[in-house]
Amino acid sequence: MKTESSKALFDAAQHVIPGGVNSPVRAFKSVGGQPLFIKKADGAYLTDQDGNDYIELINSWGPMLFGHNHPHICCAVSNAIENSLSFGAPNAAEVKMAEKIVEFVPSIEKVRMVNSGTEATMSAIRLARGFTKKEKIIKLTGCYHGHGDSFLIAAGSGALTTGVPDSAGVTWGAAKDTLLADFNNIDQVEALTRQHPGEIAALILEPVAGNMGCVLPNPGYLEALRQICDREQIVLIFDEVMTGFRLAKGGAQELFGVMPDLTTLGKIIGGGMPVGAFGGKSEIMDCISPVGDVYQAGTLSGNPVAMAAGLAMLELIEQNSSSLYQDLERITTHIVNSIQSFIDQHQLPCTLNQVGSMYSLFFTSQKVVDFESAKSTDLEKFKQYFQLMLNLGIYLAPSQFESLFISTAITDQLADKIISSNEKALGLVFELETSQPA
Repeated sequence: MKTESSKALFDAAQHVIPGGVNSPVRAFKSVGGQPLFIKKADGAYLTDQDGNDYIELINSWGPMLFGHNHPHICCAVSNAIENSLSFGAPNAAEVKMAEKIVEFVPSIEKVRMVNSGTEATMSAIRLARGFTKKEKIIKLTGCYHGHGDSFLIAAGSGALTTGVPDSAGVTWGAAKDTLLADFNNIDQVEALTRQHPGEIAALILEPVAGNMGCVLPNPGYLEALRQICDREQIVLIFDEVMTGFRLAKGGAQELFGVMPDLTTLGKIIGGGMPVGAFGGKSEIMDCISPVGDVYQAGTLSGNPVAMAAGLAMLELIEQNSSSLYQDLERITTHIVNSIQSFIDQHQLPCTLNQVGSMYSLFFTSQKVVDFESAKSTDLEKFKQYFQLMLNLGIYLAPSQFESLFISTAITDQLADKIISSNEKALGLVFELETSQPA
């Protein structure tokens, strides 16, 4: 596999871009080697600058539900561009987008468009604080909500302590108002509410975690969080930037039947374009300026091109909703169950997590239910596995702690290729004679 063009671009990039990349996980630091620079994408495939094709299971980190370069979305973008790339003023598409989101997502009565998931989560937290007149928030370890200061907090001496900054540049002032509990541990959330009575404005979480790998909520966990937040008058925020419209037409909240007070969205509602949104109950959303006194603004929010792409995506979801999520789950389950059978047959220390069209393979024999169990994975083996899969023409997320995503572009034939590649790669990682490639 030739990679000279990617290597040359990475060398050039490091002179003008910090680390040579515009988002850290792209640097391949945890998987070895150098990042591939992508030239184009179509359907289920990426093509790099050297002309190598890969079946890819990232889908631009989630939004490409129907695969890359879908003609309906591309046509919508092309038509929108004819009227200019940006207005910086209200446009019809953002009204239609808001109406569709309110129609699709059970808990959202009003919505504000922004430009990224990070903007959405930062704004939702500020809104919750303004609405409740309280300052502290609860964040769950291992859940990622963008790079806002309040979210870049890791556990200190224990999960029930006030957080400490997890990034240079994050102040102790920001850290002191972020409280931490482990994902799937309701007792820790209860303890925090007892330790800080009447002080907690919001609890934010990914209802299905995707940034410690795919980690599912235990049965009854989301319902218990809803009950605590109701009792303590805490704003419950579901970060559905990743799960929104991917797990169901109404997101994870529809799938699990638990309604948050606020929801953050992104990825799929942009059809691949940069976008974000946050929405929820009218009484909370009406605290935002210009109606209320919580300030939030964005010059390019509701960008007409991004709105056109997102509307085209939501139209595709609506047109295919009768079978879309069943089909996605069927093909994903086929892949996961086949890999699981190979793991069971050879008694490999691996764990698979799946919900709908999201899944992760962890190199640990532990059941992965939170960040601590996710960290028990063998990172060296994942590194070997990643490189072997890449050489077999399968492009994975270059991190153990990221979910994979299946699109409708993955046919049964491509699924079989993914399965056989997994068997070969796992066989080589664990030195199984039966899995040596011919």
